Amino acid sequence: MTPAAAEAAGAASASVSASVGGLARRATVDPLFRLVAYALESAHGRPPEAVWSAPYAFHLGSPGLVAAAGWPVAAAAAARTDGLVRLSSLAHPADGCDLPLTLSGRAPDAPDWAVRPYALLRALARAGYGRGGSDLHVQGSLTAAAGLATAEPADCALALAVADVHTPPGQDPDRARLARLLAAALPDGDDALRRAALFARPGTALLSGPAGREPRHVAFDPPATGARLVLIAVRGDPGDDVARAVRLARRAGAIGAWPPGRGAGRSVLVLLPGARLASVRAAVVEDFRGRGRPVPRFLNIAVAGAARREE
Repeated sequence: MTPAAAEAAGAASASVSASVGGLARRATVDPLFRLVAYALESAHGRPPEAVWSAPYAFHLGSPGLVAAAGWPVAAAAAARTDGLVRLSSLAHPADGCDLPLTLSGRAPDAPDWAVRPYALLRALARAGYGRGGSDLHVQGSLTAAAGLATAEPADCALALAVADVHTPPGQDPDRARLARLLAAALPDGDDALRRAALFARPGTALLSGPAGREPRHVAFDPPATGARLVLIAVRGDPGDDVARAVRLARRAGAIGAWPPGRGAGRSVLVLLPGARLASVRAAVVEDFRGRGRPVPRFLNIAVAGAARREE
């Protein structure tokens, strides 16, 4: 690289870093992204070099068919050179941690929430991303009570943020490579949900094909057909409340219902004609109130696009 090219690259990198660092104080930025940028700066004394968001994702009730939701998990990252990993999250305010980044051997003791991010950071470092260490802050827009898997979008947001810090300015991190890395490093995760977070498009679902073949995008845009997609999440001990909510929703006009994850949980996705939304909600609310049960939470789900860099 010539001196002029090196100077231009350095200026571009500094410009990008400055724009990301200013997220915390930019009133036009989504509050979640302002929050993670500010939280990293507050916890670690330096602004982020990259902030990425990755969408929560869900299954559609058919094998291999997944889509992304319009609710994100965000990760802010800044590179280090001293081999230290500093992890924080507002979801675990008393459990931030500073850990030495080792590429092999026994992992250092860490708070439960940080074990998975640390395992991923090790894998990223072995692949050449962040061997000098990283400062990281991760935060979701939903709590576990919503019933959507948090781990997979957090995996993707963290991997993209760290990889971005170590990718030449103006280039997107190699998502296909990161997808393979995530699958190998975290085999207990739901790889279909991670692929949705990495490769989704608005108004479409991803259909996974045979191993090694890229997933295919297929149309899935409920508003385009006059329908709505709603997540119903029960509160407290679910018992048979999820099944009951499904029966009530179907009687009130819902045309489909399925769990958002691999199996039954505390929430269910309901597809219904837009004109029946108020009736479905009223039927569920009235029944739960009448039985003295906590009223479920209703979340409108937009079929969203993939993870992106926030600037």
